[in-house]
Amino acid sequence: MEVKAGYKHSGGGPIPEDWEFKSIGEEIDLLTGFPFPSSGYSSTGIRLLRGSNIKRGETDWNEEITQYWPAITQGLSGYELREGDLVIAMDGSLVGKSFARLSKSDLPALLLQRVARIRSKKLEVGYLKEFIGSDRFIKYADSVKTVTAIPHISPKDIRDFRIPIPPTIEEQRAIAAALSHVDALINSLDRLIAKKRDLKQAAMQELLTPPSAREQADRSSGQAGKRRLPGFSGEWEVRKLSDLFTFSGGFSASRDQLSSEGYCYLHYGDIHKSSRTFIDVRSDYQGIPKLNIPLKRVSTGSLLEDGDVVFVDASEDDEGTSRHVIVVNKDKAPFISGLHTIVAKCKTNELDHQYRRYCFQTASIKRQFYYYAVGTKVSGISKTNIAKLTIPVPSLPEQATIATVLSDVDAEIVALEQKRDKTIALKHGMMQELLTGRIRLV
Repeated sequence: MEVKAGYKHSGGGPIPEDWEFKSIGEEIDLLTGFPFPSSGYSSTGIRLLRGSNIKRGETDWNEEITQYWPAITQGLSGYELREGDLVIAMDGSLVGKSFARLSKSDLPALLLQRVARIRSKKLEVGYLKEFIGSDRFIKYADSVKTVTAIPHISPKDIRDFRIPIPPTIEEQRAIAAALSHVDALINSLDRLIAKKRDLKQAAMQELLTPPSAREQADRSSGQAGKRRLPGFSGEWEVRKLSDLFTFSGGFSASRDQLSSEGYCYLHYGDIHKSSRTFIDVRSDYQGIPKLNIPLKRVSTGSLLEDGDVVFVDASEDDEGTSRHVIVVNKDKAPFISGLHTIVAKCKTNELDHQYRRYCFQTASIKRQFYYYAVGTKVSGISKTNIAKLTIPVPSLPEQATIATVLSDVDAEIVALEQKRDKTIALKHGMMQELLTGRIRLV
């Protein structure tokens, strides 16, 4: 394959003739952590950075988070971390997937065993970070890691990782700066999304709490009573879910049986993974797995209709026991609820469709799920126990108004997420151009 003038072949594709393609080991100072004995850990002192403390990308640690790290009262010379250091998790499920570049707020800290620290006088560390944080390094780590009881990547493996390298620090720095600007935008959008989600949670707590309970909480805290949305008054009813729904189980099929052919199938694992509390068959159709079986094998209780609520009946943690989705199925397409799901079908008209997206997310409902969940390694809840749960029910007009307020916030969050996803795609495109030298900045 020919390359254009001024470029040459390398193990990573065409690069400019004055670039090198080489192992980073020749360019870096790599140090692995010290095995500080846990018997010497303290609640205060110099914090110890472990692999589990590292998350993907630029760090955003703070005092509240780092206070839960182990610490020792006296440091060990040579293992102190500096601003700008790259740290990589070397063991466990985080191998190749978790790294950070330290900032002033992360320090002082010491390097603990099973974490690698990288510094360099020859490479701009911000340039190197873009490779360590890329899918390319994840694939590399997967190909070289030792898989035993605990997956592990060795210091040699890290040093052997090969990247294209511009000839000057100035060019490396220019590339790193350009990508860093995009990272800053992505991080700012992430923070804004998190803030909007917090505001939504606060609004839900306010709007979905019955007026009597809200006023009682205000009085006990010494606050003035908080107002409801304008135009509404009176008490809310508290209803058992058994009064509002009939319950049935899903149709059992394994993940291996699913494909792109057949009828839409709602797998309980997809409910756990989703950040949304509804699934729209029309707009989500392509992404919904399919099960190719005759519909006559599926009971009517397992076929999902518009407005059905689908709860999971099993979770690996208490938080997951209350996971659910509301079905949007305006076209009445065949949609099968799957293994480990509980289908709740409305038997009255007391709950507004939009309101259902929010009324099962309150702290009160979650506490009820925790109370009835059983199991040790896996938490489960039965149809019988879900039927015992209670929710407050305002009038239909008030439900609709509450749902409108919260859905407006959801729309803002979705718009921000779309902007963030487009920015991430933009960065990936920039990386393809800048990290291969197709576009030169100096």
